[in-house]
Amino acid sequence: MDNSIKLQHLPLSEIKAYQEKRMAELLEYVNVRSVFYRELFARENISIPKIRHLEDLQHIPVTTKQDLQLRNRDFVCVPASGIRDYVTTSGTLGEPVTFADTENDLRRLALSEALSYEFAGCRPSDIIQLTVTIDRCFMAGQACQLGSLKFGSGLIRVGNGIPELQWNTIRRINPTVCMCVPSFLLKLIDFAKANGIDYRNCSIRRAICVGETVRTNEHSYNKLGEKIHEQWPELAMHVNYASTEMQSSFSECEKECGAHHKPDLTIVEFLDDDNRPVKAGEPGEITVTTIGVEGMPLIRFKTGDVCYHFEEPCACGRRSLRLGPILGRKGQMIKYKGTTLYPAALYDILENIPEVKNYIVEVYTNTIGTDGIRILVGSPNNSEVFIKQIKDFFRSKIRVAPEVVFEPVELIARKQMPPTSRKLIKFFDYREDKA
Repeated sequence: MDNSIKLQHLPLSEIKAYQEKRMAELLEYVNVRSVFYRELFARENISIPKIRHLEDLQHIPVTTKQDLQLRNRDFVCVPASGIRDYVTTSGTLGEPVTFADTENDLRRLALSEALSYEFAGCRPSDIIQLTVTIDRCFMAGQACQLGSLKFGSGLIRVGNGIPELQWNTIRRINPTVCMCVPSFLLKLIDFAKANGIDYRNCSIRRAICVGETVRTNEHSYNKLGEKIHEQWPELAMHVNYASTEMQSSFSECEKECGAHHKPDLTIVEFLDDDNRPVKAGEPGEITVTTIGVEGMPLIRFKTGDVCYHFEEPCACGRRSLRLGPILGRKGQMIKYKGTTLYPAALYDILENIPEVKNYIVEVYTNTIGTDGIRILVGSPNNSEVFIKQIKDFFRSKIRVAPEVVFEPVELIARKQMPPTSRKLIKFFDYREDKA
């Protein structure tokens, strides 16, 4: 772990040299062990010795989610006897994909999460309350557990939901950090207020936020972050961006100004629609090449997540690049009445309307073949006047107003968390052709 921490502070030239050495090892490894990449290199006439610099990766075609879905087993580089754990993706944009982890892969996952705790200012004396699921082949909860063991902190595996159980655990054990989806913090606050719990003076002082962002590209709080901060100003929040495919994460430090890259775990590119690199200040799709993965390493995997990135050194002293908040997923981009949108922009507006208790965004193909948007809103106020107010909010922020339909709060809550889901679902895509 000490070497990983030191690498973060080295000059960019030394970080690049380290990554190029590991990249050469990776290419040799997959050419021998991966059916998918061996065939790809042969088909594209890729000469591995000529891929010497990070920029040379552009000669290798990208790997897509569809590749993983259609040829899942052809990415596995170890025999079944070498696999210690199986995890699956959440299947947000398609069928879930299975990943096979070796013992070393699990150590790498532990290192990634331990670094996240270190970045955020945690200490081994901290006790971390896990409020995301650790079952259902979900990597996030497992990463938290392995990371806490590596880091030396305590861990309480409460799991997702059940505010009463969360607060009862906080009262009994006094955890200092929680790993959570940030919108769940609002449910904890509401429960505390309704039940006379002095949450602002509880033991929790730090939240590591997964699945949603609380930050804007200017590093200030977005609407969700503002709502939490206004009610719980003592709570520090750090964004953690991760994916099952890269088997690691990007994590905010104590300066809270972007999620740091961990250059000993991945090589990262930011690509446009034609798979060309974008500059800092331009949105690009996060594309990762894994370093140190044995079971299912990936080369130039396009995550589908679009963001801005920052290359200048952080005020914390780390020199690794940083990610801004995820603007949206490539497959979730909406073209509505001449305006290009991502669901996050709609969420940000809805989170700022106090009477909206919960919501779902539905996108569909309308009768003229273009994208339509329907917002299902759960609220005690279901008047026509309130519908107009909601639409006016949208017009003032994004110039267009989607269809708004009221549904019972309880019904929307059930739709957001179907029995087979591991995550809260706020976006449903019913379009006939997403291309």
